Amino acid sequence: MIRFSLVMATRGRTTEIAEFLDSLLAQGRGDAECIIVDQNGDDRLAAVLAPYAARLRLTHRRSAIANANHARNLGLRDAVGEIVAFPDDDCLLPPGTLALVDQAFTDDPRLMVLTGPAASPEGGLGSGRWRTEGGAIDSRNVWTSVIEFNLWLRRPVALALGGFDEGMGPGTLIGSAEGNDLVLRAVEAGHEARYEPALRVAHPDKRLSDVATARARLYGRGLGFALRRHGVAPGVWLPFAIRPIGGVVVSLLKGRPRDAAYYAMTFAGRAAGFLRGDAKDGLKRTPIEGQP
Repeated sequence: MIRFSLVMATRGRTTEIAEFLDSLLAQGRGDAECIIVDQNGDDRLAAVLAPYAARLRLTHRRSAIANANHARNLGLRDAVGEIVAFPDDDCLLPPGTLALVDQAFTDDPRLMVLTGPAASPEGGLGSGRWRTEGGAIDSRNVWTSVIEFNLWLRRPVALALGGFDEGMGPGTLIGSAEGNDLVLRAVEAGHEARYEPALRVAHPDKRLSDVATARARLYGRGLGFALRRHGVAPGVWLPFAIRPIGGVVVSLLKGRPRDAAYYAMTFAGRAAGFLRGDAKDGLKRTPIEGQP
């Protein structure tokens, strides 16, 4: 029986995928499958995946649509594992990750969604604000409890929720917070979701980098959109508006123009996303028909 289905949407990367598959093999389990949804327009992954074909239950699926959530949903349709996850194509599973997830779901049959923080490859937590305490996820704390590459769901729940919103995430104008949206849809449907600080997945730390600054407006738009979609209280969304303004001021006082630009673009993106009139569209998604 397959316990885990790991669905990876990928575009443009090669060696990082091999490193992830090595980290999956190092989990020492024979009950996991990996579904690679390849959005490249060439065959660059063929040579990367070939050495793993006999060592892993590995599916290589192609997609001509450059949209991460479309790719994730394609993989979800093919998945057969009891628990599904959606690792990025540049992350790594630390030793014991699957054992920790397995134990959490085994210990609590009511648990439907499990999340954890990002870990920096250099040690410590990765980019983002993270809760220090574990526990139930709700509309107040989901914003510091979820990252897409460390999100684990029982497969029937993921299918019933319709998977990820394909109008959000990489490849769209609402470039982030699709994981927060999915978890909140699960919570709003009455499912138990929990954050576990010890459950970490390693991912490159890009905070206050040139890459982060270039993407800040896009990512900010996603967060603002999700905050508006789920109708959170002002006490929840207001700090997300105030903090980047403070970041601009402090960065300028310290003579850090790049950091100031990051915070300014973050604020502009969050405001634009929050003010969109179509935030409620897609809140209810058609269930996905998956494998038996």
